[in-house]
Amino acid sequence: MSLYEEGHTIAGWTGVAIATVGSAVAGVGVCASSVPALVGGLVIVAVSALVTWALHLTGWGKPPGIRPRSQWGMRVRDEQARYGHPGCLGCRMAGRGRATAAVPPEEIRAEPVPVPAAE
Repeated sequence: MSLYEEGHTIAGWTGVAIATVGSAVAGVGVCASSVPALVGGLVIVAVSALVTWALHLTGWGKPPGIRPRSQWGMRVRDEQARYGHPGCLGCRMAGRGRATAAVPPEEIRAEPVPVPAAE
């Protein structure tokens, strides 16, 4: 069993299920040349992204990366979600956690690299 288990969460599977329904509705809209069905399907796909994000923020989605064995179960709620996951775009978009601090330009030092002479 992998230590990463990306997407094996309630948020992930719920989002995939809703997006699958939306894709099917949009596909029927394309085949039937129905603009309302196509637009409805695309709206359902957009709703799936919002539902997945909301579930992630309430603790039903896990952060990317390695997790301890106690957090492997799909039905295990992440109690640290309210503080934000490091490196998580969804948490940063919600104003949780913070992005890694950028190094100011004056602190970046380049190392000289010897260049071989052209022959």
